[in-house]
Amino acid sequence: MIYKENFKVGLKDIWKGNEVSNSAILEYLEDIAAYHSDSVGYGINTTKDTNLNWILLDWRVKVIKRPTYGENLEVHTWSRGIEKFWAFRDFEIYNDKKELCVVATSKWLLVSSKTEKIERVDPKMAEKYKSETEKKVFLDEELGKLKAPDHYDSKIEYTVRRKDIDVIGHMHNIYYLDLAYETLPEEAYQKRPFNNVRIMYKKEMKLGETVHCLYTKEEEKNIITIKDKDEKIIHAIIEIH
Repeated sequence: MIYKENFKVGLKDIWKGNEVSNSAILEYLEDIAAYHSDSVGYGINTTKDTNLNWILLDWRVKVIKRPTYGENLEVHTWSRGIEKFWAFRDFEIYNDKKELCVVATSKWLLVSSKTEKIERVDPKMAEKYKSETEKKVFLDEELGKLKAPDHYDSKIEYTVRRKDIDVIGHMHNIYYLDLAYETLPEEAYQKRPFNNVRIMYKKEMKLGETVHCLYTKEEEKNIITIKDKDEKIIHAIIEIH
């Protein structure tokens, strides 16, 4: 089943040139994923009954044509497959002219809202999503694991603030991308927007945690590795180019 919602590019969604930002794109995708889950009975409003949450593990986003301020967008999403503990979800964003602007894929993990332990997906639950197993936006590869670079060119330190925390008590997934942008050297930062975004989440970040954001340039890729203060635990790896 393909689920659809309409969004309009607002003032907070754009950067210079009146083009939609990557953070805004992720927000549209996150919202429609939540709305789809709401519609089948496994969303935010039903957590108190199901005791289940979907936790985001991976993003891969490619911008084909960047929408601009005031454009009306039609966003599509669908479950591409649910098995054991995992779910794969794909997305497409179309503009007023029905042009395909953005494609994205994601991977999610089912966990208990009470214990935060991994839960196995019930077959009845999976059936409600009516997965489109043959419809895949990226044909070249699945969401494989990213590897942290063995060297870093620069780094910044950041302490998680109250404004960063989401409904389940973790740093909101979109803010990892914002933090990656803050880590970029000025020369790289000025090359925005980047049309390819890849984020792999490894360990949640909570209020008051101090992390190190380590920057590496590898060919055309800007790689940001977010680690704990001791630089032993990886929280996330972000690639943008």
